[in-house]
Amino acid sequence: MGRIANRPVVLCIGGHDPSGGAGIVADAEAVRAAGAFPVTVVTALTGQNTCGLSRIHPQAAEQVDAHCRTLLRDCTPRALKIGMIGSAPLIDLLGTLIDENPGLPVVLDPVLASGAGQRVADAAILDGLRVSLIRRSTLVTPNLPEAQTLTGALGPSDCATRLLSLGASWVLITGTHDDTADVTNWLFNSEGLQQRLDWPRLPGEYHGSGCTLASAIAARLALGAAMPEAVAEAQAYTWESLDRALRTGRCQLTPNRLYALDP
Repeated sequence: MGRIANRPVVLCIGGHDPSGGAGIVADAEAVRAAGAFPVTVVTALTGQNTCGLSRIHPQAAEQVDAHCRTLLRDCTPRALKIGMIGSAPLIDLLGTLIDENPGLPVVLDPVLASGAGQRVADAAILDGLRVSLIRRSTLVTPNLPEAQTLTGALGPSDCATRLLSLGASWVLITGTHDDTADVTNWLFNSEGLQQRLDWPRLPGEYHGSGCTLASAIAARLALGAAMPEAVAEAQAYTWESLDRALRTGRCQLTPNRLYALDP
């Protein structure tokens, strides 16, 4: 028998994007690139490509629950990453799952729209995020428009204050949707702004950058990094994956999350 290696497991729960730009494929690639191992549960199938999203097919809540519990009987994740939820009935299920695994770092990427702007979360999902999931999350990673939708506030600091008041331990608000020369990302906790990082804004539009960032953070938390370190390292990795993006379709570019494997 050859050498047996152990890697911390990250449970990724989210939608499936058949184009491979976002969703579970993005999660798995980002987690593997960090040196952790992904196990995945699909909350919704989608009809989408690099140009946009046409359909969402939510999976039955009891099916998602069964898939999660099958995995948890076999492995012990070191972090949980939640992306697209797909339907409101999954909210209570995910809350129970988190409560049954106390101490597990939870990274919540509140996906409210596709990369091309189509809405993927209805009012019931928004309410469930505000009431149930944000307060159970170690880190919430909205872009600024998502933070504004969730809180009704405008600026990053006010949005973060309201998200923290809902119970989140940490909040990372990204500035990818601004029109500034740099992308500015802000990390907050209950003591205020803890980290501000600026990244040169790259040309073009990208499909799956938020999934990439959130999953890269979750993997680093699973590997034992402190939150500021995990967030800074994941931002650097995500920027590099965008700088080396792939042209896989006609529209948005796909992050090259496995760029280290390129010849």
